[in-house]
Amino acid sequence: MNAQLANWDDLRVFLAVARAGSLSGAARSLGVNHSTVFRRIAGLEDTLEVRLFERLPTGYALTPAGEETLGIVESIETEVATLNRTVTGQDLRLSGTVRITAVDMLAFWILPDHLARFRDAYPRIEIGVTVGNEALDLSRRETDIALRIGNTPPETLVGRRVGQLRFAVYGAPAYCAAHPETGLADHAWIGLEGGHGALTRRFEAFLPGVRPALRSNSVACTVRMAKAGLGLAALPCAIAEQKPDLIRLADLPADFGLDLWLLTHEDLRHTARIRAVMDFLTAALTAQLKASGPETPDQR
Repeated sequence: MNAQLANWDDLRVFLAVARAGSLSGAARSLGVNHSTVFRRIAGLEDTLEVRLFERLPTGYALTPAGEETLGIVESIETEVATLNRTVTGQDLRLSGTVRITAVDMLAFWILPDHLARFRDAYPRIEIGVTVGNEALDLSRRETDIALRIGNTPPETLVGRRVGQLRFAVYGAPAYCAAHPETGLADHAWIGLEGGHGALTRRFEAFLPGVRPALRSNSVACTVRMAKAGLGLAALPCAIAEQKPDLIRLADLPADFGLDLWLLTHEDLRHTARIRAVMDFLTAALTAQLKASGPETPDQR
């Protein structure tokens, strides 16, 4: 591909459309509007003098030329990401932006207090927090640090196990008062779905045959429904114990716990601002999670 034919921004838009299969999906992932994506794709096709996509009722599908272009552009993307990480990894300044991704419950109830104290200590480091259950790609610099829950983090990432989220059974005071003698299996339960398969499997093993009356793909929503008195829920102690309007009814088996990891890419681990965030949050999160049991952070 002649370097004069296209710029990287146009190629990023091409990648987004190829991966999403639609203009609207690409626009959402890029944070731009639908018409911008349309103009970029049309301009790129005019520049290359080739049709990259078939416009179908179901979305945008790659043409043979588009398929070939995709392979080339993905190679360029990998090289650009490697260059970006390598240069950033040599940055020794305690300033700049660090992007953190975390699931909603961690972003809402655990990170904010720690980030407030971090900002007092490092006022020149800007923090960006992306909330979502999807795993953003650290190798492509979609995020710098991932706060992830799970017992098997990817081997391509480095970081620290800061502790374990322990779980217990919680309910609203009014709900518990209305069902004083009810056994756990006979309660209305609020369950999880979506990307929470590990917790769903643990719940099914704990109470076989019990089907939750309500489900959500958000732990934050589950906490709110429990507080509203809709039933009982298995919730992280580090979060639920902060809620005066929730009562801890029963402990859950130790295997309900999930490890909490702070992860980054190997090429970024020596960047001063990223190391500062990693070190600060490791100490803060480890201290907070000790209430759920003695834990020692591991490194990988």
